[in-house]
Amino acid sequence: MPKATEAPTSREIADAYEAVAAATKAASSNFYYAFITLPIEKRNAVYAGYTFCRLADDIVDDGAYGERTGEALDSLQAHLISAYAGDFSDNGDRLTITDAPAGMWVALNDTLHKYPIDRQHLIDVVEGCRMDLNGTTYETWDQLAEYCKRVASATGLALIEVFGYEDERAVEYAIDLGIALQLTNILRDITEDLEIGRVYLPAQELDEYGVSVDDLRQKRVTPEYIRFMKFQVDRARKYLESGVRLFPLLDRQSRQCPETMTQVYEYLLDRIEKNNYDTLNQRASLTRFQKLKLLSVIWLRSRGVRFV
Repeated sequence: MPKATEAPTSREIADAYEAVAAATKAASSNFYYAFITLPIEKRNAVYAGYTFCRLADDIVDDGAYGERTGEALDSLQAHLISAYAGDFSDNGDRLTITDAPAGMWVALNDTLHKYPIDRQHLIDVVEGCRMDLNGTTYETWDQLAEYCKRVASATGLALIEVFGYEDERAVEYAIDLGIALQLTNILRDITEDLEIGRVYLPAQELDEYGVSVDDLRQKRVTPEYIRFMKFQVDRARKYLESGVRLFPLLDRQSRQCPETMTQVYEYLLDRIEKNNYDTLNQRASLTRFQKLKLLSVIWLRSRGVRFV
């Protein structure tokens, strides 16, 4: 690790990118294989950004910092700002982020100087994760949408700066795509979130459709619940339809990556529908055939084969 006053060597930067690539592969195989469709330099940048965002999420979800979780998020933000300025030391009164992969700050520093990524996007991700510390309940859709924008859309806004675009509409579409992906995660993971005391679904809409939190806890798939879930799936698809308008605006070499990621979520929404919207007793996931098909497409894309 270089000192605060020393610039990283090319070998240290290469090692740092190898570390974040390994961390990405360990954390999310689906995303990792989507990322390999990118040219190597952009791929490395995405690994660095994803590793940072994943770390923010893990700090909150893993519970390793206990009552100091908020302080750990503060420290993560401070480290981000320092690393951007070229200070890779771990001095001062900041809480040490022990889970950060070796070299992550070096890789992130290099990425933030190669691409015009607004650091605020990464800070927004941290602040979105912080929202999970405050008793995760949302009264309205607007409140939940704001959460989705912070934890998912902000990531997308950082990514498109790596991908490359010229049309400013790309920003709007990236925001909508992030909302679609995060809402799909929420619909898929209702039971898992309940186990850690989180209910992301808007309370007003649950009440409107006649669904109680107790119904969710007891895994009662009532006709009211099915209607509620159909409404939410349709909403996710509408945001997805808006979000995919992003792809033609991206650099041609880069658009395959978000296309592949989106295909995974289209599969998940299809699975929810095929399960008659029962996400309480059946967790939507890709079938073995779908995974093999997707990996085949990714493999072909990574070798320059294009699909109409």
